[in-house]
Amino acid sequence: MTGPAAVDREHLLVAYATAHATTPRIRMNFVASIDGAVTIDGRSGGLGDAADRLAMQVMRTLADVVLVGAGTVRAEGYGGLAVDEPDVAWRRSHGRADHPRIAVVSSSLDLDPRHPFFRDAVRRPIVITHAAADEARRAALAEVADVLVCGDGADGGVDLAEAQRALAGLGLAQVLCEGGPHLFGALLDAGLVDEVCLSLSPMLVGGPAGRIVRGAHEAARTMTLGHALPAGDLLLLRYVRA
Repeated sequence: MTGPAAVDREHLLVAYATAHATTPRIRMNFVASIDGAVTIDGRSGGLGDAADRLAMQVMRTLADVVLVGAGTVRAEGYGGLAVDEPDVAWRRSHGRADHPRIAVVSSSLDLDPRHPFFRDAVRRPIVITHAAADEARRAALAEVADVLVCGDGADGGVDLAEAQRALAGLGLAQVLCEGGPHLFGALLDAGLVDEVCLSLSPMLVGGPAGRIVRGAHEAARTMTLGHALPAGDLLLLRYVRA
């Protein structure tokens, strides 16, 4: 019996590459335990390891924009998101800006403009909301971010298909969504999930932690396995839309 396989940056850059970088695409990236928990002690960070973090960094390197929900910003922080120097060099060699942009989806705009998400950003962040959102909050956030108004908000939510088109119009075709589960569910119901990358953590968690998707309508949505890469005791899975 051989020891656990290892992964490296160059291998993962090839493994997670997409064929057409200018074609709009939404890739989900999550980590979960063997028993399906998406968090431990309320956060996802405790489930991952060095291999999971390397895969996340590679996917960020390949992305034009990292997309998150407002709840994830509040829970996980996301201040000063940046890739490492070797990844900056890779991006420059492929005609991209040094770092991906960061975007947050929020219907309520319950976001503090002084939050590290805005204060420590290496590129100007993006806030995605709808026309019915509070105008005063929208104006305050427009001081620290580019605000995209997507949909009329009649159903209480952001028009995510319009949001994808707006991002693509800014040259941000490759979207890496890092959660949370409610945003994943909304994207799934909108038919916008092209790819799911899951780091399967070698842990059993139990407790009340939820799944990687919440709020989506029940339906069978078939995906095709792109790769399954052992990385120590963790497994890096990539599924693409069938």
